[in-house]
Amino acid sequence: MNATIFHNPRCSKSRAALALLTEAGAEVTVVEYLKTPPPRDELARLCARAGIAPRAALRADAPAVADDAAALDLMARDPATIERPFVETERGALIARPPERVRDLL
Repeated sequence: MNATIFHNPRCSKSRAALALLTEAGAEVTVVEYLKTPPPRDELARLCARAGIAPRAALRADAPAVADDAAALDLMARDPATIERPFVETERGALIARPPERVRDLL
């Protein structure tokens, strides 16, 4: 199984999700989203695939936004506002909080 994780190596939840994917034998593509931010359209696609509103993909400490379009703009401009880790496989996408949620995609 192939998986992509939008990863922050400094985040314990992100590290735990990556470890679960690796332990499950997934071929993992790691995107350090702070170094290589996903473009706005990719963020929109991931949120749609996960079945969540873009505002739900913002970190709790992110600035307040008026609507989903503003949330996408903010995440594209400042990737530190993206909740982590975002994981995608052929089975779907989700924010792996808690990290054990990645099992839903395996």
